[in-house]
Amino acid sequence: MASSDHHLSSSSYSQLPNNDLEHPLTEQSHEWESSASSPQHQRHRRRPFKVFAAIFLSSLFLFSLVILTLTTHGPPPPQPKPQPKQSPDEDEPSLFRPPESIVPPSRGMPEGVSEKSFRLVSDENTVFPWTNAMLSWQRTAYHFQPEKNWMNDPDGPLYHMGWYHLFYQYNPDSAVWGNITWGHAVSTDLIHWLYLPLAMVPDQWYDINGVWTGSATILGNGQIVMLYTGDTVDLVQVQNLAYPANLSDPLLLDWVKYPGNPVMVPPPGIGKKDFRDPTTAWLGPDGATWSVTIGSKINKTGMSLVYETKDFTEFRLLNGVLHEVPGTGMWECVDFYPVSTVDSNGLDTSANGPGIKHVLKASRDDNKHDYYALGTYDPEKHKWTPDNPELDVGIGFRYDYGKYYASKTFYDPERKRRILCGWIGETDSEAVNLLKGWASVQSIPRTVVYDYKTKTSVLQWPVEEVESLRYGSTEFDKIKLEPGSLVPLDIGSATQLDIFASFEVDKDALASAVEADVGYNCTTSRGGAGRGALGPFGLLVFADKSLSELTPVYFYIAKGTDGKAHTHFCSDESRSSLAPDVGKLIYGSTVPVLDGESLKMRLLVDHSIVESFAQGGRRVITSRVYPTKAIYGDARLFFFNNATGVSVTASAKIWHMKSADIRPF
Repeated sequence: MASSDHHLSSSSYSQLPNNDLEHPLTEQSHEWESSASSPQHQRHRRRPFKVFAAIFLSSLFLFSLVILTLTTHGPPPPQPKPQPKQSPDEDEPSLFRPPESIVPPSRGMPEGVSEKSFRLVSDENTVFPWTNAMLSWQRTAYHFQPEKNWMNDPDGPLYHMGWYHLFYQYNPDSAVWGNITWGHAVSTDLIHWLYLPLAMVPDQWYDINGVWTGSATILGNGQIVMLYTGDTVDLVQVQNLAYPANLSDPLLLDWVKYPGNPVMVPPPGIGKKDFRDPTTAWLGPDGATWSVTIGSKINKTGMSLVYETKDFTEFRLLNGVLHEVPGTGMWECVDFYPVSTVDSNGLDTSANGPGIKHVLKASRDDNKHDYYALGTYDPEKHKWTPDNPELDVGIGFRYDYGKYYASKTFYDPERKRRILCGWIGETDSEAVNLLKGWASVQSIPRTVVYDYKTKTSVLQWPVEEVESLRYGSTEFDKIKLEPGSLVPLDIGSATQLDIFASFEVDKDALASAVEADVGYNCTTSRGGAGRGALGPFGLLVFADKSLSELTPVYFYIAKGTDGKAHTHFCSDESRSSLAPDVGKLIYGSTVPVLDGESLKMRLLVDHSIVESFAQGGRRVITSRVYPTKAIYGDARLFFFNNATGVSVTASAKIWHMKSADIRPF
């Protein structure tokens, strides 16, 4: 039964439309205007009277010439009357004239880093008439993002004197990538953030073209060292050292760049643009020597190089590599850390020994996804070996099967946990980002632990501090979803939510089903609109009343000839917006479901972002969506079951979420 305030009777069910929830988009033509002004302050001085007289006589002469011309050649042709602008909101006009093509120029790749422009919009020739109300709605309420302009990778996250510190790649001048500096923010709970002044700017020959990604290491005496990649005046990637000017400052406001920078340069055989993103260092068995790994490649083989140091000013490149995988291309933002196989606590980066496995993660420049694998680290040989070569780095598991990249972890000594931070870019057009004045958000920080049930992967889960934003919960219990049904969930505004949902599939129907959708794949399917015997079923978020816009997050069960069921977890953006100038991808992966487990998902819904976690965090999908109608009070939430051969019983507990306090210090 649903809660007493939200009882659902059988009359609440509605069958899905005959077109399987598909709603064709209507083409519209739009009149565009643009205006831009940059007032300049000028000094006004007295002019002599004769100057004014000269100007007056000159103007009179020009006016006479105009009159003569009109009387000689007749009046000018009539001008067409201005046409009213078309907009989905009659009270609010469209905002700008689009460029000839909304596909942006390449940003980042010429400088030697991954592509920073999103180039997979659904229609590169049409720009939607966005209004201020639509664009204002897109800004998130409880995900971290700067006040304005461009942001990408998280850098050097750490905990110091009661404050969590987040540094991030930032362009202080524009909402597109470029002029990369280090932004800086602090928090006491990873949710409410205070903006601080820029931590580091590109002002030296070794980083003049960008203060790029880096990591923090906290030494035994409490000293903090920051290793980061700089792009030199000659566009060579080098590694540099920085440290706090005043370690007793809890806010770490001032940073000093080591006068002897760079401390590492590309070694022989490594391209000058293929040497970046140093990790947090870990202490070796001798208790005096530190190791750090850096992403690179040779031809198409992605790899992580290993350096040793005792003082962080002089480094020695070791023979061989920590690990390499042919065919995976450039490894960016490499991360390397231990996880416990015997308890749920996080571990310091230097931990090693029995009951510990090591995670090696790389951000693949070739396809812009973060891959990881579990394995064993040999500190004597400086080698890492994957548990399963078929699930190696770059070819196996991903942290997130949606829009998520350049992630970085750190150890939280205060609460003994491993925290994962990740960059979530935009999937709309660059022109719209410039109009909004901002681009990109950070994910809600996630804890990372070993999945001791499957023993093959990690579990990711939002930090528990995000639960402090909850209020006004509503529960729906054991709602029967017949094949083809749609059930509205009456919760009011559905823009900022934390949702727990579970689904029980009719066991008899599942057992009797024969081979069904053996080759199913979320990314190549028809998404929530495609109907199979055992799926899809789940939730529709950001749906408007007419279902012209909706974003399904769902499970889909495929059954092989061997009788084994394989469960897929998917997020479908294909009908998330009527706007053609946004990405509309379908994301997903298979997810292990063990005997006795029901199908469970958790969704963090926050305006233009949905972070979805399946089976306790075995699989995660982050989606960016840009609805034009399903916004503000018109955003709705539904259960749905679009399967043809199975009934599903659904339950959910849903909280509204307050906005986080994110502001200048």
